[in-house]
Amino acid sequence: MTASTKRCTTAKARIAAVGAIAVAGSLLLTGCGDQTDKAGKPSGATKAADASAADLLPQSIKDKGVIKVGSDIAYPPVEFKDKSGKIVGIDPDLGAALGKQLGVTFEFQNGTFDTLITGLRSKRYDLAMSAMTDTKDRQEGVDSETKKKVGEGVDFIDYFTAGVSIYTKKGDDKGIKTWSDLCGKKIAVQRGTVSHDLAKAESKKCGSKGTIAIEQFDNDLEAQTRLRAGGADAGSSDFPVAAYAVKTSGGGNDFQLVGEQVEAAPYGIAVAKGNTQLRDAVKAALDAIIKNGEYDKIIAKWGVEAGAVTEAKINGGS
Repeated sequence: MTASTKRCTTAKARIAAVGAIAVAGSLLLTGCGDQTDKAGKPSGATKAADASAADLLPQSIKDKGVIKVGSDIAYPPVEFKDKSGKIVGIDPDLGAALGKQLGVTFEFQNGTFDTLITGLRSKRYDLAMSAMTDTKDRQEGVDSETKKKVGEGVDFIDYFTAGVSIYTKKGDDKGIKTWSDLCGKKIAVQRGTVSHDLAKAESKKCGSKGTIAIEQFDNDLEAQTRLRAGGADAGSSDFPVAAYAVKTSGGGNDFQLVGEQVEAAPYGIAVAKGNTQLRDAVKAALDAIIKNGEYDKIIAKWGVEAGAVTEAKINGGS
């Protein structure tokens, strides 16, 4: 998230009981809606469309019938590829449901997390949907560490809530319970994520205890591999992702969660500033699937009900 999976303050916040770790127990690995019919049009799109949401779409997207979605597709259970290579997860399922409302297909395209907003600016993608935390810095195009303007900001349609977790090798927590316990130790994280930002911020406060050695990777799966091999003392990612890794990696024998979640904040679907028609159309579609119950079914399928929202919000992050 994975991965600036994603916030900028350090206040601790619980989201849910660790029971949400059941995120993986009975997952159904089903693909998202990339298919087209013989005429080359998105399958089942217009017929199921919610007119009030679909009418808000820019004409150029209506004409194409496709919304291009930038995503770091290596962040289970949010988005990843199953053994057959199909793109599956929370975001692809939600994208398929939103596409039905809008009468278009959400076409997920893989990219490293730290390039997704750049891809929006360059119009490579129409949206970015990748467990991306809605933060003021991202809204304003500000670097989270230097606080300098680095580019045009984005708008977010908030659709989920998650915090950040630390995990270690199972049975070997190295005495790590909180972020301050990482001082003098090594952590593996995905580059550009909130976990990455938190590690850098905490390291500055370590003083005589020694800084945190931060190993950063292109995606969260690489960070997990590093920890599994003993190359780091801990890893960190968003709670749903960390919980999924704890549940599934090595049959549940590789990792364990330590301490509590911090930085509870909304995930947002990112859209370029000024693209208000698309933003408002997606918000209307999200409100529609929340109202008709399809949203709750998808969230429950992946075992992450604790992060569900009851309404779509624009730029609700702080």
